[in-house]
Amino acid sequence: MNSPNSETVDVRLGERSYRVVIGAGILESAGERISELGLAKACAVVTDSNVGKLYADAVLNSLNEAGFKATLITVPAGEQSKSMDEVKVICDAMIAAGLDRKGFVVALGGGVIGDLAGFAAAIYYRGVPYVQIPTTIVSQVDSAVGGKTGVNAPGGKNLVGSFHQPRLVLADVETLRTLPEREFNEGFAEVIKHAIIRDAELFGQITRLDRENLAPLIARNVAIKAAIVAADEHETTGERALLNFGHTIGHGIEAAAGYGFYLHGEAISLGIVAAGLISMKHAGLPVEDQERILTLLRQFALPVKLPAEISTESILAALKTDKKFSEGKIRFVLTAGIGSAFLSEKVTLEDIRGAIEGLR
Repeated sequence: MNSPNSETVDVRLGERSYRVVIGAGILESAGERISELGLAKACAVVTDSNVGKLYADAVLNSLNEAGFKATLITVPAGEQSKSMDEVKVICDAMIAAGLDRKGFVVALGGGVIGDLAGFAAAIYYRGVPYVQIPTTIVSQVDSAVGGKTGVNAPGGKNLVGSFHQPRLVLADVETLRTLPEREFNEGFAEVIKHAIIRDAELFGQITRLDRENLAPLIARNVAIKAAIVAADEHETTGERALLNFGHTIGHGIEAAAGYGFYLHGEAISLGIVAAGLISMKHAGLPVEDQERILTLLRQFALPVKLPAEISTESILAALKTDKKFSEGKIRFVLTAGIGSAFLSEKVTLEDIRGAIEGLR
């Protein structure tokens, strides 16, 4: 189903290929669009306590009108729900609803819900299909695309998970209008990251943001993510690892601060600044490019300085469990200039320590 008000990006992964549809008013046609996939009629809609109040009825009504029997499962809003405890809650609710291996899951919400519901879908009956309906900037431009699902563990972020590609992604930009300003802004850490690693022209476009016409910007970011995922679905060649620019230190800060202190994009903003500092040392990133990055992050009220109460040692301790530390080696993404990036194994723990201190 195509609409003049929507844009479509294909994620090309052979038999696991799927479409990402971006536009306004997509929620109302969700049932009709999902029905084109040929899935069974029983499904579970997983959402959180904030998003559910706003959009669950619209999605449920659309699914019901298309002939689906949908069960709503609501978890508490926030990063704390990205846990094995909530996976159990979701799976138990699907069992109670009689959902079998022919059923499917709809993830309605931001990155936490997409990762959580996607992981539940990946392990329920050893894997059932799922559809992503992302409702935040972060999830629309990044986490809903690519099939990375999972939850946090006490030892670190995203340590328990699975690659499980969605069957369809429906990104309704109208949902972005209800985001609090802080949550709207945090998503632009991922947008800025995409521009730094792959698209210098996009970097300039972000500075002239048109909030009334976000679909083209979202689609451009999805196209960047889709191309990288298609080239390296399971992060084996190093291509997909480029998407981790700013995430190594960012995830360490997020864990060390305590989940919920920073929104994900806020922690990634600090990670981007730190990655820029290391890139200046090891990749020749010009000072003026680093200043442009700082200016753009500040444009979205994203943090560029680390408070003293989050110790360097606590961040380094969190980094030890990061998946990007391969066989004891640090695989760190660097940029030599806005619009390109590469994976390096030359970055040391002392470089990282220095960059963290440079954030203060």
